[in-house]
Amino acid sequence: MSQEKSSLVMSGPLAGVRVIDMTTVFMGPSATQYLGDLGADVIKVEAPKGDSTRRVGPQGDRGLGPLFLGLNRNKRSIVLDLKQESGVEAVLKLIETADVLAYNVRPAAMRRLGLGYERLAAINERLIYAGMVGFSQRGRYAKLAAFDDMIQAATGLPAAMANATDGVPRYLPTTIADRSVGIYAFGVISAALYSRSQTGLGQALEIPMFETMVPYVLGDHLYGNTFVPPQGDFGYPRVMSPNRRPYKTKDGYVCCLVYHDHHWKTFLTAVGKEYLLKTDPRFENIRTRTENIDELYQIVSDEMATKTTEEWRQILQQGDIPVFPMHTFDSLLKDEHLADIGFFREVEHPTVGKVLQPSVPSEWSGTPPDNHRPVPRLGEHTEEILREVGYCDSTIDDLRRRSVI
Repeated sequence: MSQEKSSLVMSGPLAGVRVIDMTTVFMGPSATQYLGDLGADVIKVEAPKGDSTRRVGPQGDRGLGPLFLGLNRNKRSIVLDLKQESGVEAVLKLIETADVLAYNVRPAAMRRLGLGYERLAAINERLIYAGMVGFSQRGRYAKLAAFDDMIQAATGLPAAMANATDGVPRYLPTTIADRSVGIYAFGVISAALYSRSQTGLGQALEIPMFETMVPYVLGDHLYGNTFVPPQGDFGYPRVMSPNRRPYKTKDGYVCCLVYHDHHWKTFLTAVGKEYLLKTDPRFENIRTRTENIDELYQIVSDEMATKTTEEWRQILQQGDIPVFPMHTFDSLLKDEHLADIGFFREVEHPTVGKVLQPSVPSEWSGTPPDNHRPVPRLGEHTEEILREVGYCDSTIDDLRRRSVI
């Protein structure tokens, strides 16, 4: 793996891995941020206008909006105009010492730029060339653009929301496809690095959003159609129930999961309806409960309204029933457990002042990551990176005069 040469020595299990990050918006930057969090030297290659998420939200006029801040810590930024041959040449120079190239532009665009896999592999046979694309390049959707909303719709999530709520299709209010595929891409890239440690050779990877999210969604909802011929309908009933939701109490909302046999015995005893276990066939076993889950969850919902959140928390915890008060975004930041472990920390950013950052959500006994590289300003590290790969000051000045950097 390449030798770390940046001004900040990175630590963690991926220390020494160099990643050339040609991704933008959500999916790709989330994958490369995970790599950076675990110690990789991530070099974010940006066009002269920068990643579009830089400009979204407060501080967007300074190119450091909240979405960008949340996706690009532990990275360095270099600006290169890839419409000029000198900009492409600089990328090729970076490739010589890189372990990974991650991109989420269309593969045809990478080839037009002269950055296709065959050319780069000839320069560096150990390179992991990881493309995050909308759809498999072997199918008819290959050339379609893909965004989170499109992939949610393509995999049936809004239809599932409609079935589980008021009949109106809605997107989940989070970029679930982008971020889920970003996590998967992080795992795929890490696995490819392990494979290279065994073979000595890199390879080209394709990580498609659509094909990643199809089994993600159907893992719950293929259900009866798992069998050939089908032995039931689509949709895991427990998850699709309109009554699977936080339950209103006297003073707020609480989440609980009455699931196993002993959970139902405890709950029904607590509400004085334990007789239903013997008289109501819906409670007979997990299969019958799942078939009738909407009606059973309605019973839970009706009962929860009779006590306060804290009263239910005490009753349910004593009966070993999973229970948790519903957080808002505001109360989540004040969560006592997260405070115990110091999960959120205020970090001083040299441009925008204090920002709130979550910790890396994994703990390591042997190679702990402890990286706090602030989210980079656009092109902040251009000269530093070019010097690392052998550019002299006069060449860098010439590139700047020609607006390549």
